[in-house]
Amino acid sequence: MRKALRWLLALTVLIGTLSTAGAATAAEPEATDIKDQLLAIPGMSLVQEKPYTGYRYFVLNYTQPVDHRHPSKGTFQQRITVLHKDVSRPTVFYTGGYNVSTTPSRREPTQIVDGNQVSMEYRFFNPSRPDPADWSKLDIWQAASDQHRIFKALKKIYAKNWISTGGSKGGMTATYYERFYPKDMDGVVAYVAPNDVVNNEDSAYDRFFAKVGTKECRDRLNAVQREALVRREPLEKKYAAYAADNGYTFTTIGGLDRAYEAVVLDYVWGFWQYSLLSDCDSIPANAKTATDDEIWASVDTISGFSAYADQGLETYTPYYYQAGTQLGAPTIHFPYIEKKYIRYGYQPPRNFVPRSIPMKFQPWAMRDVDTWVKHNARHMLFVYGQNDPWGAEPFHLGRGAKDSYVFTAPGLNHGANVAGLVPDQKALATARILDWAGVPASAVAQAKPLAKFDAKLDVRNVEREPSLRP
Repeated sequence: MRKALRWLLALTVLIGTLSTAGAATAAEPEATDIKDQLLAIPGMSLVQEKPYTGYRYFVLNYTQPVDHRHPSKGTFQQRITVLHKDVSRPTVFYTGGYNVSTTPSRREPTQIVDGNQVSMEYRFFNPSRPDPADWSKLDIWQAASDQHRIFKALKKIYAKNWISTGGSKGGMTATYYERFYPKDMDGVVAYVAPNDVVNNEDSAYDRFFAKVGTKECRDRLNAVQREALVRREPLEKKYAAYAADNGYTFTTIGGLDRAYEAVVLDYVWGFWQYSLLSDCDSIPANAKTATDDEIWASVDTISGFSAYADQGLETYTPYYYQAGTQLGAPTIHFPYIEKKYIRYGYQPPRNFVPRSIPMKFQPWAMRDVDTWVKHNARHMLFVYGQNDPWGAEPFHLGRGAKDSYVFTAPGLNHGANVAGLVPDQKALATARILDWAGVPASAVAQAKPLAKFDAKLDVRNVEREPSLRP
C-alpha cells in the first residue's frame, strides 16, 4: 500500500512538472526568426538590418569585456555583421583586422561554400573602442578572445562547420585566432598574411624589391621616387598648400617634412602592393623630364599625401600601435637614392601613434605564433601574391602541420586569392575549403564554388589600407 502511495505521489509530481514545463513552453515559444534568435543572445543588440536578395543582413553590437582575463573590469560594444543564408549552411568568420564594412559583401570562402558570413570589427577601431581606452588591452590574444566569444555565442545558432578567413592584417588575425583557440574553427583561409618573426631583420624585403617585376618597371618607379626627393623643396610647397586647403596637420609624425618623406618612401612599396606589372605604363617614363605636377600626381595616386597627416593616421592608430608592440614593421633600404636625399628613412610605428599612448615592443609574440604554425597547423591555407611585398616574409609549414598549404598566385599583388592560383592548386585549395566546411563529398569532388558569382556581393578589389600597411 505504501509502495502504491509513493508511486502515485511520484506520478502526481511528474505530471505536475510536465504541466509546468508545458505551460512555460507555451508562454515562451522558441524563437524561429533569425533576427529573434540573434537578439536572444545575451549582450547582442541590433544596429540595422539591410535587405539583400537571398540573404538577411544584420549590423549588430555585441558586448565584450575590455579585458578577457578580468571580465568584471568593464565592457565595450563591438560591431559585427551577419550575412545570413541558412542555419543549415556552413559559416565563414571574417575579419579584415580593421573596421568592418556595413555594406553586404561576401568573401571568397563564403562564395565557395555558399554559406553564412559573420564579420567582426577589430577591437579599438572606432566605434568598437572602449571608453576610456586602455591601450594595453589591445593585443592579439585579447582580439582572438573577442572572436572566441562571438563564435561560442553564434555556434548555438549556426551549428554547422565554421571557417575563419581574412586578408592581410585579417589573415594575420585569423592565424592568431587559430593559434590561441585551435578547437573553434574547422578550417582557416589566410590571405596575404605577413609574418614578421624577427622585427629587426628585414633583408627579405630588400631582396624582393631587387627582383620584383621587370628591370624596366623597377627603374621607372625608382627614378620617380628619387626625383620626388630631389625636388623636395618645390613639392613640399605644393604639399603645404594641399594640407592648408584640406585642414591637415602633422603633430603626430612631427612635421610636414617627415610626412612628405614618409609618403615618398612608400611609393615603390605601394605600387607593388596595389598594382600589377601591366600598370607600369602609368608611371612617368622619364622622371627627370617629368613636370612637378606629374611627379606629384604619381606619388599621390600610389602613396596618398594624406596618409601621414594626423587626420590620415588617426583611423589607423590601433594598427600602428600593434605594429609597434607585437606585429612588427618592415624596414627597407634605397640603394638607388643618395643618402643626402633621405633624412629619416623608414620611420618606426612609434612615430605614427600619439606620444600620449605608451608602447613597448614584445619580440616573443610573433615568434610564438610562427613556431605554433610550423608545428601545429591543421586545416590551414595561406595564399600569397607573387608580386606582393608583404609576401616576402610569409608563414611556413613544418613537419607538424597537417592538411595545410602555402600557395602563391603568379603575378598577383596584395589582392591574391584562390581564384588566381594555378589550376592544380586552385582545385586543391577549393576542394580543401569545401571539405573543411563539411559539405557533401560530391561537392568536394567538383572543387568549384557552390554559389554563383555576384557582381555586387563578391567584390574582389584589393583591401586598401593606409599606404603600405597590411
